[in-house]
Amino acid sequence: MSEIRATTISNAAGTGPITMTGQYAAKAWVNFNGTGTVAIRDGGNVSGITDNGTGDYTINFTTAMTDANYAVVGTSATAANTGKVVLFLATAPTASLVRIANDIASNLTGQDSSIMNAAIFR
Repeated sequence: MSEIRATTISNAAGTGPITMTGQYAAKAWVNFNGTGTVAIRDGGNVSGITDNGTGDYTINFTTAMTDANYAVVGTSATAANTGKVVLFLATAPTASLVRIANDIASNLTGQDSSIMNAAIFR
């Protein structure tokens, strides 16, 4: 069996990453703490997170998407005694950022979460 190991795969000119055509890898992703002082734990193609209020966050991309026609998927941890939470788009996405909201499902009240995850596919 063959094995390929690489730190970076660049385009033929050596000026940037290759374009994924046969598969649809995430164009951006982030895992962050959404409580107190919001902080990114790890991520890719995310330059920062803005805390807009309780359960309301903006994810800023390092390199913009080609347009706003991408999919956002995410998960969050529930706080004690809040029940199920829903994660959704708070506003229409743009090429440079996406705003997400995390609410308690039973009453749609904003809910901060210590574990927030989002992945963007284009």
